[in-house]
Amino acid sequence: MSVDNKMAIQIQKSDTTKISEIDFNNLSFGNVFTDHMLECDYRDGKWQTIHIRPYGPISMDPSAKVFHYGQAIFEGMKAYKDTEDAIWLFRPDENHKRLNKSAVRLAIPEFPEDSFFKGLEALLSLEKDWIQKKEGSSLYIRPFVIATEKGVSASPAKEYKFMIILSPAQSYYSGEVRVLFADKYSRSASGGVGFAKCAGNYAGQFYPTKLANDSGYQQVVWTDASTHENLEEAGTMNVFFRIGDKLVTAPTSDRILDGVTRKSILTLAASEGIVCEVRTISVYEIEEAAKNGTLLEMFGAGTAAVVNPILGFSFNGQDYELPTIESGYASFFKDKITSIQTKNSEDKFGWTYKVRE
Repeated sequence: MSVDNKMAIQIQKSDTTKISEIDFNNLSFGNVFTDHMLECDYRDGKWQTIHIRPYGPISMDPSAKVFHYGQAIFEGMKAYKDTEDAIWLFRPDENHKRLNKSAVRLAIPEFPEDSFFKGLEALLSLEKDWIQKKEGSSLYIRPFVIATEKGVSASPAKEYKFMIILSPAQSYYSGEVRVLFADKYSRSASGGVGFAKCAGNYAGQFYPTKLANDSGYQQVVWTDASTHENLEEAGTMNVFFRIGDKLVTAPTSDRILDGVTRKSILTLAASEGIVCEVRTISVYEIEEAAKNGTLLEMFGAGTAAVVNPILGFSFNGQDYELPTIESGYASFFKDKITSIQTKNSEDKFGWTYKVRE
């Protein structure tokens, strides 16, 4: 990964900071933002100068194509600070690659790697005081691209805006999670955009998730759109099942997001001698494993929570509870990954990236 250090970035620093007003011990995820943000516009067939300026509203024409045809993609990643005050990222190259993979699928121009890393590092250096060192703290990073060209003709836009905004975060805990196996609504279909991190994927989940919430479940585990018999993702996360001592997860496809945390768990499992099968998983297999007591754990994997245990599920109107395990695979992988992210243990995989200030 090479970065062109000669690339120009225009920085307008804020005259004030709101950091003293923030209670870092009581943060609601994704609701507090730092003093600055990054912008870069695409026009005349190329990405323009990167600008870092005070965080605030942006002005757009009501006919901007993002509002009408949904050309919007994003990523989610985190920055951490070690005991020496150095800033670290976790596998940021994977986030950049996936951003561009999403861009290609939505006919959005790819964002250059050099510009991505140079701009991100400049922004993080400016906002380094927002990254807390206490356990569980991080700075959530949200890169995104939206179509800004005005006009309501149904065609890809010729103008776009790439942005990065930052939000301080503390250890994520969503409480007890029980899920509903989807049997009617679908997250994505073959040939669609399920593998991309595009805004519409998430909008389409909100209604069936609300129905699940109204029935007492915190999330939906999505099934394949054709038969609703094969398990694919848990809410906005990849999902793992522990049957006996074996870990099982669905293969990625054009319906399933290729999660960075998912990849990391698979690599860690192999290095620790934990058998992990990547294959199609039937709802009936998981139901039977729950009935005979071999289903020991279920958990989601994603950037925000890293690993989120699932305590039970519902299928065909029947609820199933999982056993309570003090030191299971879920806690093992979460501890391993967060320890690498925060530089508290050796990174033998080369996953961490030191931000140059």
